[in-house]
Amino acid sequence: MSSVQTHVLGFPRIGARRELKHALESYWRGDIPREELLDTGRALRQRHWQWQAQAGMDRVTVGDFSFYDHVLDMAQTLGVLPSRFQNAATQHRLDQGFYMARGRSSDPTLPDVPALEMTKWFDTNYHYLVPELTSDQSFFCQPHTLVEEIREAQALGLEPKPVILGPLSFLYLSRVKGQGDRLDLLNKLIPIYQELLEHIATQGVTWVQVDEPILALDLTCAWQRAFETAYQALKGGGPRILLASYFGSLGQHLPWVLQLPVAGLHVDAVRGAGELDPVVAGLPLDKVLSVGIVDGRNVWANNLETSLGRLAPVSEELGQRLWVSSSCSLLHVPLDLDLESELDGEIQGWLAFAKQKLQEIQWLRLGLVEGREAVVGPLARRRAALEARWRSTRVHHSEVRDRARRVTEDQTRRQSAYPLRAAAQRARLNLPPLPTTTIGSFPQTHDIRRIRKAFRSGKCTSADYEQAMQAEIERVIRYQEQVGLDLLVHGEPERNDMVEYFGEQLAGYAFTRHGWVQSYGSRCVKPPVIYGDVHRPRPMTVEWSRQAQSLTNRPVKGMLTGPVTMLQWAFVRDDQPRSETALQIALALRDEINDLAAAGIPAIQVDEPAFREGLPLRRGDWDAYLTWAIRVFRLATGGVGDDVQIHTHMCYSEFNDIMDAIAGLDADVITIETSRSDMALLDAFEQSTYPNEIGPGVYDIHSPRVPETRDMIELMQKAMALIPAERLWVNPDCGLKTRDWDEVKPALARMVEAAKVLRNQVSREALTSAEAS
Repeated sequence: MSSVQTHVLGFPRIGARRELKHALESYWRGDIPREELLDTGRALRQRHWQWQAQAGMDRVTVGDFSFYDHVLDMAQTLGVLPSRFQNAATQHRLDQGFYMARGRSSDPTLPDVPALEMTKWFDTNYHYLVPELTSDQSFFCQPHTLVEEIREAQALGLEPKPVILGPLSFLYLSRVKGQGDRLDLLNKLIPIYQELLEHIATQGVTWVQVDEPILALDLTCAWQRAFETAYQALKGGGPRILLASYFGSLGQHLPWVLQLPVAGLHVDAVRGAGELDPVVAGLPLDKVLSVGIVDGRNVWANNLETSLGRLAPVSEELGQRLWVSSSCSLLHVPLDLDLESELDGEIQGWLAFAKQKLQEIQWLRLGLVEGREAVVGPLARRRAALEARWRSTRVHHSEVRDRARRVTEDQTRRQSAYPLRAAAQRARLNLPPLPTTTIGSFPQTHDIRRIRKAFRSGKCTSADYEQAMQAEIERVIRYQEQVGLDLLVHGEPERNDMVEYFGEQLAGYAFTRHGWVQSYGSRCVKPPVIYGDVHRPRPMTVEWSRQAQSLTNRPVKGMLTGPVTMLQWAFVRDDQPRSETALQIALALRDEINDLAAAGIPAIQVDEPAFREGLPLRRGDWDAYLTWAIRVFRLATGGVGDDVQIHTHMCYSEFNDIMDAIAGLDADVITIETSRSDMALLDAFEQSTYPNEIGPGVYDIHSPRVPETRDMIELMQKAMALIPAERLWVNPDCGLKTRDWDEVKPALARMVEAAKVLRNQVSREALTSAEAS
C-alpha cells in the first residue's frame, strides 16, 4: 500500500439502472422469489466493490448496502423488534425488515400494522426509519448479514472495511416509547457493540468505520460524556476504529473528539472546510486522519488543484497517517456520469457522479504520493472545464440578477392579515367544516408512465399526449366528485417528479437520464442540476389547472413546488450563495402563482416538504437560513388577492423548534404528516397556538396498508383535542403518486366517511353547547 490510503464512506445501492428498485418492487408484488432478490443485492454489492478496487481504493466499504434502509438494518443487527412486529420474529430477516418498513408482511397470516416512523436523515433528502425503543429495551447481537458480506468481499480478494452506525448516533436517532431517556439504554447497548466488533474481528478485519454523524450537531454535556464512556468500553481487542463524522464540522466538539480512544478520525473537509488545520494540529500521534475532501453531497467536479493544495501540507505532516476520502457516503449522488449520453457536453464536463468521484480520490492520492507530474492530464482537463464554467454565458443572466436586486419587502407580504383573508376565502370556496382534500398527486399508473415515455422518446405526438393527460385529469376529477372530496386536485398525471417537472420548464436547470438517487426503500428521485441563473420562460401549469377547474363546480387547487424545496432537492450551483439561487426560483414561481390566480384558480398549494430539512445542523446558523427561507416563500406567494387560498405541505419533519418560522410563512393552510407519529407532531402546533389552518395527515401513504375509518377518526379526535375543529382539514399524509388505485380508493372513501362522522360530532357538540347556554 502507498503512504496515502484511499476509501469512501459508502456507495449508492440502487444500481446504474435502478436494478434494486425493480427487484424490490417485483418481490413485494410476489413476482420473484426471495433468493432472486438476494442475488440482485449480491450482484450489486460485488459490482460496486470491484469499481472501488479498480479505482485504487485500498479498502472497499462493506455494510453500506441495504435493501431498504441502513438504520433499520442496524436496528435488526441490535435485535430491536417492536412489539407489534413480534409475530414476524421467526421470519427471514429480509421480510421482517420489510414488515417494519411498510407495515405489510409477505405472510398473509400476519395483520397489517402501522409501519415504523420515517424521517429525514439529517439535512438530506434521504429518509431513514426511526428505531422504536422502550425504557426496558433488550438488545441482542445479530451479526450474520454483516459477516456474510465481509466474507463476500474477501472471497473476491478484496480488503473489506465494514461500516456500522455508532451507538450514540443509533440512540440519538431512535425514539423511546413512553417514559425514558435514550441515554439510559447506553449501558445495555455497549456490550452488544462489543460483541459485534468481536464478530467482525474474527473475520480478520483490521479496520471498521463507525459512523457518528451526530457529531455535526449541537450536543448536551450528557451526550458528550457518553461518547467517552462508549468508546472507552469499545477500545482494544477488535478491529481498529475509524470514527466518522460528516455533514458538517466538529465545531466545539473538536477538542474532546480528538482525545477519544479510537485509532482514526474521519472529518468532512467540504462542509467543515475551515476546520482541517486545527484538526491536523490537534491530532494525536497515534491516530490516522481520513480527510473527506471529495463532495459526497453534490455533483460538481472537484477542483483538483485546490484540493491538492489543501492536502499537500497535511500529507507532509501526517505521512502514512493520511487517508483521502469522500466527505460522506456517496449514497447522496447519482452513480455513473458516463451513462449520460444525452447530457449537454459542456455541462457534463463540470460534473462528477459516484463512480467519477472514486477516480477523483485516486487522482488526489497520486498527486500527493507521486507528485503533480503524475496527474498532469487530469489537472489540465479539470482546469479547462472549471474555467469554461466560470466564463460560460449560459450561467449568467443579467435580467434575472437585476430583477432579484429590485425585490422589495412589500412584495413579500399578502394584501391583508390572515383573519381577513380567511373570511374572503370561506365566502369564495364555500367548504364544509373539516374539509377534505388530498396533497396533490394521484396514482401514476402503468398507462400514464407508458404514454409519457412514448412522448419523451418521440413515439407519440404532442396532441396525442395532451389528449391522454386531459382524459386522465377528467377521470381523477370525476372520481373525486364521486368519492365526495371537497377541495379537488387535477392529479398531476403529466408530472414525473415534483421538482424535476418544474425544473424542466425553468431556465438554468439541467437534467439527467440516469441520475437517480435513493430517497427511501425503492423510492428514487432524479434531482436536477441548477447550473445557472433561474427564470421562467413561459407558464408551466396554468393550462392543466384551468382545464381541471373547467370540469367541475367544486374548487380545484393549483399545485406547485416551493422555492426552498426546488433548491433543496436539486444539486445546486456552488458559485453563489444558496439564498440567491432560492430568490431567483421564488420570482419564477411568483409569476406562475399570479398567472394561476388570474386564470381563476381559487386555491394554490406551494409545497415545502424540504423547509425543515434545509435547516442548518447547528442552531447558531438557523436564524440566517430561516430569514431567507421565509422571505423567498412569501415572495413567491405574496402577489395574489385575499380570496386566493395559499396552501403548503410539509412531511416527515420535527416542527417544535421552528414553529415561529412556519407561522412566518403565513400560508392559509398547512398540511403535514402525522399518521405515523400518531399525531404527536401536532403538539408543536398546539403549544405555539399556530394561528392559521392545519391539515394533519390521517392516512400514511408510504405504506400499502389501508387504514380503517375508525383509525382516521381516532387520529382526528386527537387533533381536535389540541386544535379547534374550525381550523382543521382532513387529508392524507402526502401525495398518492406511489400508491395503486386499489389502495387509494378504499382509503379515501374511508377518509371522507371519517370526516362526515366528525362533522356530525362537531354539530352535536355545538348544539349541546348552545342549548346549555
